[in-house]
Amino acid sequence: MLPQPKSAIANVPFVTHGAADPAELEAWGLDPEEVVDFSVNDNPYGPSPAVTRALASVPAHRYPDREARALRRALSARLGVGPERIVAGNGASELLWLVALGYIRSRDTVMIVGPTFGEYERVARLMGARVQFWRARAETGFAVDPDGVAAVLDTVRPAVVFLCTPNNPTGTLVPTDVIARWARAHPACLFVVDESYFEFAAYRLAGLRSAIELDLDNILVIRSLTKLYGLAGLRLGYAVAPPQVVAVLHRVAPPWHVNAVAQAAGVAALTDEAHVGRSLARVWDACDKFRRGLETLGLAPLPSATHFFLLDVGDGAAWRRRLLRYGLVVRDCASFGLPQYIRLATRREEENERLLATLARERRRAT
Repeated sequence: MLPQPKSAIANVPFVTHGAADPAELEAWGLDPEEVVDFSVNDNPYGPSPAVTRALASVPAHRYPDREARALRRALSARLGVGPERIVAGNGASELLWLVALGYIRSRDTVMIVGPTFGEYERVARLMGARVQFWRARAETGFAVDPDGVAAVLDTVRPAVVFLCTPNNPTGTLVPTDVIARWARAHPACLFVVDESYFEFAAYRLAGLRSAIELDLDNILVIRSLTKLYGLAGLRLGYAVAPPQVVAVLHRVAPPWHVNAVAQAAGVAALTDEAHVGRSLARVWDACDKFRRGLETLGLAPLPSATHFFLLDVGDGAAWRRRLLRYGLVVRDCASFGLPQYIRLATRREEENERLLATLARERRRAT
């Protein structure tokens, strides 16, 4: 008899992610270099030139620093927190797995504030946890109801809560004072706050506070370096938490889990604030024009605190297929439980114009 996998794996969902799948593009006969991918919520202007220079200087024959000390020091200087409160990861997704390995036990209750990123549920179920959702509703613009979430927290008493702000895919924010209220009311619960898109929102919203500033013993904040800094192919992220929580994540992490190239790229990216500032200015200018263009077509992009947003098209999967024929990839939101929506991330202005022209043409054909 063959060895059998652990029973929890049967309950682990497959998670759909953004980004054009190479196998799918090949099946459609599309050249990846000609495709414009609106399903990826990253910086369309790519990484700093400093990153390219740094990549060339990494000796491939040497093992990486398993503690990513140079990167953590650079992040410490940028964030104003001690390096002992920072742990680097192979993308934000790996940090979610480390949280699960360190803090989620079989039959624990894990709470997820949705609709949101599917990896939260995936890592919880892999550990054999029970998953309890609180879901925002379209009728309220997908706003999170603090009292509604608090009521579920009081009822189920979860071991871990996953919360994304700005949220993927809705772009909604949860104020830090609300997060603090929940965390103080449930000190035995670890609140994992995913701020992968925080910098995009903070550029536009003066005074936006991060959960890092709360400095509470039961809050862990995850950030991505792949989105704003254009490092998706290298996979890089970090978490900020109390030292005792960071120690747990270090203990369960695989050895050398953040490779030397990613570490060097992260340090270089953090030194070029001018590139980041220029990118954010251009992204938001393009986003404003993009949204106005959609509204001119009679479409209604939902409000969002960041550069991506939901668009109700009636049948997201059908529209994704229609646009893919033109080499345009959008995010069908059925996997979020929102089949009538697509999610669009702002790209370069000329790329946005290409999508707007295609949408206009397809809508005329549909009528």
